[in-house]
Amino acid sequence: MPSAPPTTDDPADFRVHVVAESIRLFAEQGYEATTVEQVAAAAGISRRTFFRQFGAKEDVIFADHESLLTQVSAHLAAGDADPYAAVCSAAEVVFLHFRDSREMAVRRLRVVQGVPALRDRELVTTYRYQRVFEDFLRTRLPEESPARLIGYAAAVTSAHNFLLRAMIRGDEDATLERLRAELGHLRGAFTRPEAPLGDDLSVAVAVITQPVGSSPDEVGRLVAEQLRAAQQHRGQ
Repeated sequence: MPSAPPTTDDPADFRVHVVAESIRLFAEQGYEATTVEQVAAAAGISRRTFFRQFGAKEDVIFADHESLLTQVSAHLAAGDADPYAAVCSAAEVVFLHFRDSREMAVRRLRVVQGVPALRDRELVTTYRYQRVFEDFLRTRLPEESPARLIGYAAAVTSAHNFLLRAMIRGDEDATLERLRAELGHLRGAFTRPEAPLGDDLSVAVAVITQPVGSSPDEVGRLVAEQLRAAQQHRGQ
């Protein structure tokens, strides 16, 4: 049954409405069997309006991503002072969008999985989020290694997409809190300063040489002496 048109003039709400109707028809009738005329009629718009706003069937099924990408860019621009944290919170925006419209996301996943061209289109759409993250980080952190920033953007995107798909499939552990925790681990791994080799005196390493055939007691005594010496050095 067609859903009611949006009660506001918000273009984002309008796009989500049309996307939802198109996905509903694709899921019920099959992607190839559903015509543009049927989608337009279900959404309550003319065929001409459909083509002007969305272009084609393969465009409309992902059209809500356009508004979401704009929202993500705005979130990054006005977000956390820490660029790494801002990317994580922007990923949460995407997760919440699909969590709150999970029924549509489930239908879209089923439709996309059955059409190779749509699977390819989905990969391109996914990469667009990663590219937004990359561009933001490179603008905010111009002196940081581009490879490091791209790696971070890719890691955040991959972790987000894994949990997003799990949530859509009904995994009860795929929650916003789980996403936040996983992204927090990633941020820590990428932003934790690396101490120069030998500067960390909290770990003592004893290296000894001893003739073959030495008794375990003798080896143990030498190791203990080395550890005591390291502890005394640490206390100076």
